[in-house]
Amino acid sequence: MTQKTQEFELKLGKGTVSFSIPEEQLLYNIVGRNQPPPSDLTAAYRHALDNPIDSPPLKEIVRPGETVAITVSDITRAWQHNHQTLPVLIEYLTEAGIKKQDITIIIAVGAHRQNSEEEFAELCGQEVYNSIKVMNHDAWDTENMVYYGKTSRKTEVSVNRVVANADRVILTGGVIYHYMVGYGGGRKSIMPGVASLKTIQQSHMWAMEKELGGGSNPLAANMKTVGNPAHEDMVEVAAFVKPDFLVNVVPNLDGDITGIFTGNWITAWHAATRMVDDIFGVEIEEQADIVIASAGGYPKDINLYQSQKTIDNAVYAMKRGGAVILLADCPDIKDPTEFLDWFDNPTPFELEKAVRKNFLISGWVAVRQLEYGSLGTIIMVTRKDNIEMARRAGVLGVASIKEALKVAYEKCGSDTPKVTVMPQGANTFPILKV
Repeated sequence: MTQKTQEFELKLGKGTVSFSIPEEQLLYNIVGRNQPPPSDLTAAYRHALDNPIDSPPLKEIVRPGETVAITVSDITRAWQHNHQTLPVLIEYLTEAGIKKQDITIIIAVGAHRQNSEEEFAELCGQEVYNSIKVMNHDAWDTENMVYYGKTSRKTEVSVNRVVANADRVILTGGVIYHYMVGYGGGRKSIMPGVASLKTIQQSHMWAMEKELGGGSNPLAANMKTVGNPAHEDMVEVAAFVKPDFLVNVVPNLDGDITGIFTGNWITAWHAATRMVDDIFGVEIEEQADIVIASAGGYPKDINLYQSQKTIDNAVYAMKRGGAVILLADCPDIKDPTEFLDWFDNPTPFELEKAVRKNFLISGWVAVRQLEYGSLGTIIMVTRKDNIEMARRAGVLGVASIKEALKVAYEKCGSDTPKVTVMPQGANTFPILKV
């Protein structure tokens, strides 16, 4: 009798990968619960600006003659579709009496690399790029930081002078799950977005256990905010700036902007996180031997550093000793350059020691990467020229899904392993029922 199979076509870079899984071995196809986008994005966006959460409408907050700083996520978050929404926001502000020369868009790169002029235009849209000042935040530029004070955890708070000196600060961004601070968006536009390197290092250190050798802090994880010290310290950092307005979007399973949340930078963000749970949180009753997860294609799989969010989600769905097959093209696998450098440390202990000495989030990500490897085998379907780089990070790189499945079967030691598929692995989060 012919064995029934289920066919899959998952995103890899700007293309796709196809494979089939025997139906009797398929445990879950984790896809979340889709929601439709608004039929008219511009109208929905303007409605949200006029009907915010716990805040007056934006047009009643800004005043003619005031300067406005708008934080915008960097090129690795191009899925936020700022090129579609920023023109609407700029038009709205000008209608409220704000002059274009008084608006500055600051790319909230945190400690990531600087974005190029070409990426400015891609992120913001050519029209906005041509008419509004756009600049990178530089966390290392201490001369252009303003010091505010310390959080309750003693983080020294300094942020970009452009943001500190603006009459009004508007935070834009997108909200999905985040493997360190529960969810993206909200306060992340300030910390790490436009914070000084020292502030970023001190605040993110709460994502590590207190004692050397403890590795990453288990409280700093997906979906966790209450009791998550990394998240809580970030909120305190952002509170010094007192952002005037927030505009955060939530994507659906197709990557379209579906939720638009505006107003108070804390409560509007919380409302966005609830939509994330509704769309992307998926309960499972059992973990699989093999988890096949796509990062969701470009730009979510632009490099291994960004693709690790998919590994993190997939590991929650994997039995200990199992295998994760990550689909990640990684055209910029060497970016950020310091990420792979962390793996030059000879042992996990030495790596952790180095991270604690000079904390960068890329170092924390490196620590987590090796922790994943201790739980199971991480296999990545990627470009052939990425394979050696992946090996440095404890990831087994292969050039095809066929080869990946062969290795995964061997590692699991079973001819009929249970398989879970995650087409949107960077976003969907498996929640194991206990």
